[in-house]
Amino acid sequence: MNLLAGHRRIVVKIGSALLVDRESGLRREWLTSLGADVARLRAEGREIMLVSSGAIALGRTVLGLPSRPLRLEESQAAAAVGQIALARAYSETLGRHGIETGQILLTLGDTEERRRYLNARATVGTLLSLGAVPVINENDTVATSEIRYGDNDRLAARVATMMSADLLVLLSDIDGLYTAPPASDPSAAHIPHVAAITPEIEAMAGGAASLTSRGGMKTKIDAGRIATAAGAAMIITAGDRLNPLAAVERGERATLFSPVANPVTARKRWIAGHLNAAGRLTIDAGAVRALNEGRSLLPAGVKAIEGEFSRGDTILVLDEAGIEVARGLVAYDCDEARRIAGLRTDAIEAALGHAPRAAMIHRDDLVTALPVGSQEDLHHA
Repeated sequence: MNLLAGHRRIVVKIGSALLVDRESGLRREWLTSLGADVARLRAEGREIMLVSSGAIALGRTVLGLPSRPLRLEESQAAAAVGQIALARAYSETLGRHGIETGQILLTLGDTEERRRYLNARATVGTLLSLGAVPVINENDTVATSEIRYGDNDRLAARVATMMSADLLVLLSDIDGLYTAPPASDPSAAHIPHVAAITPEIEAMAGGAASLTSRGGMKTKIDAGRIATAAGAAMIITAGDRLNPLAAVERGERATLFSPVANPVTARKRWIAGHLNAAGRLTIDAGAVRALNEGRSLLPAGVKAIEGEFSRGDTILVLDEAGIEVARGLVAYDCDEARRIAGLRTDAIEAALGHAPRAAMIHRDDLVTALPVGSQEDLHHA
């Protein structure tokens, strides 16, 4: 069974042990085979994002640091060297297929604080729209234990959620989830499909499996909880074979975690039910019709603005009778929103003094209310 079939936007997480050999450094043959997989998927119209570990492991090899656990400043120095080497390796590998690569270094705040979240999402989205492959890693040169993800499994899940990906693939040193850690329990059985992450599934997780890895199966289950709750499927599979994504397509052993809902429903339930509204927009009848047709809210349809809010805050959208018709994450601060309310798109740049964003609230960040009494009514989502 081809587990990649039907998925358009895919995040692939690459573990350190797959990419870097502690003695010889970068595993170039393996990276070349991964690049061929990515190029083939891109040619099929898929969008691919890579969340790559390996900067510290590669940097410590380049710098000749000892095999003992590194001090914080040593890890950050290794990351500084390794990030450059890693970015060069990806750029050269994908460049052979005519694919541009963009490096994105994130910290925890970049995906947890709404303004920075929106900026990060816009950057990655623009790279995808321009045909580039984003290569994403935690910014280990500045992150400390208090402000870090701690592992790239969780980072990859956050990226998948942020970018509304429909599939997260964790390439690891194990070919899926087992009923117990197979290294210590020969009777452990492989689980090909997880319909829901239950306490029983969580109990099956073990510790880290290699010296170069920060995470183990527990962090992968944590990632699965994040990704599937946001509507993305997740696959755990062994990445140590050549062309690891092609191996998944051939049906080689893996574990598939099913999403709890489709990506749009899960994301919009999050917007509808878990954020406090910071302001209100009143819109005209034409804008109401546009929202009901699945379009974004443009400034031209906004009649009035209430509240003090910042870009990325949740605001309510009301019709002219004062009835809530939608809510979403606003793309402008309240001061800018007031300056452009009611303006046509071609007049916005002059009013702001800089290039405008595409919409007051983009359709991906907006959930519309359904008729009262519906099981999916906005207030009960």
